[in-house]
Amino acid sequence: MICCAVIDTNVLVSALLSSKDDTATVQVLGKIITGEITPVYSNAITKEYREVLSRKKFGFSGDLIEYLLSAFEKFGILVDPSPSGITLPDMKNVPFYKVVLEKRDDNAYLVTGNIKHFPQKPFIVTPRELLDILNSE
Repeated sequence: MICCAVIDTNVLVSALLSSKDDTATVQVLGKIITGEITPVYSNAITKEYREVLSRKKFGFSGDLIEYLLSAFEKFGILVDPSPSGITLPDMKNVPFYKVVLEKRDDNAYLVTGNIKHFPQKPFIVTPRELLDILNSE
């Protein structure tokens, strides 16, 4: 089964920093690259990805960042979410939440390492939970 997923930036950072291939974040990123997960994003999300992944403290190469972002753009779904008036504990997460709400008809998930920053909804999952969902279908 192929599913749609909005990927929180912390999941990408964790995957790229990991030295182990079997972590949930690395597996989720791998499934995006192989087409098992279709990334869903907006221009605001892509902007955040670029800004965060370019931080010197991470040391990610420009080529790696461009490869990743081009994969999202080539294989993903660009969404222009409607204004929502949503308030979250960390307002930087609003673009991710708005995009997943726009794609709920496609059973999209929001994948994050910071569950507590979002409302408790069955479509907001950790990387491990998404892998479990994919493996159960």
